[in-house]
Amino acid sequence: MATKRITGSEAVILSLLEEGVDTIFGYPGGAIMPIYDALYDFDKQVTHILTRHEQGAIHAAEGYAKVTGKAGVCFATSGPGATNLITGIADAMIDSIPLVCITGQVASPLLGTDAFQESDVVGISMPVTKWNYQVTSADEIPAAMAKAFYIAQSGRPGPVLLDIAKDAQFQELDFEYKKCTKVRSYIPEHPVDPFKVKAAAELIDRAKKPLLLFGQGVIIANAEAELKEFVEKTGIPAAWTLLGLSALPTEHPLNVGMLGMHGNYGPNIKTNEADLIIAVGMRFDDRVTGKVSAYATNAKIVHLEVDPAEIDKIIKTDVAVLGNAKKSLKMLTDNVSANNHDSWLKEFRDCDAIENEKVFSKDLTPTKDGLTMGEVVRMASEKTNNDAILVTDVGQQQMVAARYFKFKHSKSVVTSGGLGTMGYGIPAAMGAQLGAKDRKVVAFVGDGGFQMTLQELGTIVQNKLPVKIVLLNNNFLGMVRQWQQLFFDRRYSFTELDNPDFITIAKGFGMAGHKVTSREELDKGVQQMIDHDGPYLLEVVVEKEDNVFPMVPSGASVSDIILEA
Repeated sequence: MATKRITGSEAVILSLLEEGVDTIFGYPGGAIMPIYDALYDFDKQVTHILTRHEQGAIHAAEGYAKVTGKAGVCFATSGPGATNLITGIADAMIDSIPLVCITGQVASPLLGTDAFQESDVVGISMPVTKWNYQVTSADEIPAAMAKAFYIAQSGRPGPVLLDIAKDAQFQELDFEYKKCTKVRSYIPEHPVDPFKVKAAAELIDRAKKPLLLFGQGVIIANAEAELKEFVEKTGIPAAWTLLGLSALPTEHPLNVGMLGMHGNYGPNIKTNEADLIIAVGMRFDDRVTGKVSAYATNAKIVHLEVDPAEIDKIIKTDVAVLGNAKKSLKMLTDNVSANNHDSWLKEFRDCDAIENEKVFSKDLTPTKDGLTMGEVVRMASEKTNNDAILVTDVGQQQMVAARYFKFKHSKSVVTSGGLGTMGYGIPAAMGAQLGAKDRKVVAFVGDGGFQMTLQELGTIVQNKLPVKIVLLNNNFLGMVRQWQQLFFDRRYSFTELDNPDFITIAKGFGMAGHKVTSREELDKGVQQMIDHDGPYLLEVVVEKEDNVFPMVPSGASVSDIILEA
């Protein structure tokens, strides 16, 4: 495009438009005011969502990125505005979510002087960003913006941060935008080695009890079809990590459930009986492996992964296939023999029967007077035809929702995985709704995490976002309480909550809501929420000591999974 003379702040907005950005989440302030002034003239071309807190902005950007696959964009001012983004940036870094965060900064002559609202956000964010950079001259803006989007969205995605000095926003430059396609010394993905693929295929063809583990890398690479083709050709049972959820439909006959601390009985207990583990786009997180020395003790390991830093980091591999999962899975499928593992698969279904007796029946068809979290989740899933986007906060409701919500389509789960960020759910839900306007978004939150970011109800109402929120209220910090019950002799140290009237609070923001306290009210309450034209808060009072099982105790082997207290 031809050059034209504009200010640095205008260059920021034009750069975003060149990258196809249609939504920005943010909160204005002094050091970023010139950029907001430039944004004023582009309100027909890009939507800005004014959140009630910078943490809300960045979690919303994460939710948007998760359902669209594009970089989420957020703005914040200097000092406290910028530092309020850090939790969300760290969350995005560990969960591989592409973000472009733009912060205002004091004028460059004031840098390092402890000026009003100055903070070293580049230094603070360095450990939790994929790349960050401080712009002190307007001439740097187009190239820095292009590089930011390229790094954020390529290879293993992640958050980047540009800190732009206020004087650079006022300065003029001859604007010309060129998209970035290469950065020296940065290799976003390695070419897939065909010899490694053949070595992996040989192990797969020889295996008698193979188990495939798939994570978010499949979704990031848009490799869902390749995953399905591979498991259907080989007949290998497939289990998912929390962030891999929805990459394979829940009802697929080879889907054997969730891995990890609160995962399903079969994939956990069978891990140490498998003779081959094929890991695709997952990083062997401690919540999946449990005690590493006792993990997959009889198995050879094949690892398909885009990030070389994850290879052999936790679990030693026998064959590592570096590269994009879409490419490596396709090559692997072409090299393996058609097969089935029906008798091995039946062992997982036998485990399902045990879990059904010990766990599912108690969660989904309870005999207690009090409501269980599981029955609420399953009802919400069924009433949305198992076709909604699930958003969760962190805690018991997160694990229960992951276990009992069902999915037909990929990119249907928005949750905080590696960092486990309470307060994530509500802002992430509004970002998901903006990223997927034609889909129903159902958010499950606990009474603890909800109170961390409930001010974002105002953002949801102001922007008329039809988010459906289910608040599972047990008057406890539920997951911590569960651990205190099981491992600390019921010494409930500072986990019980005296909660406010949540429905009155929601109505104060202009949001409709209803409180359910009995099983007889549940069906009608959930249906009313689903049918409501607009945002809705459904508070459901659940059993105070309702626990999430199965559970692998911290530091234990996956074979030590427990089904009941």
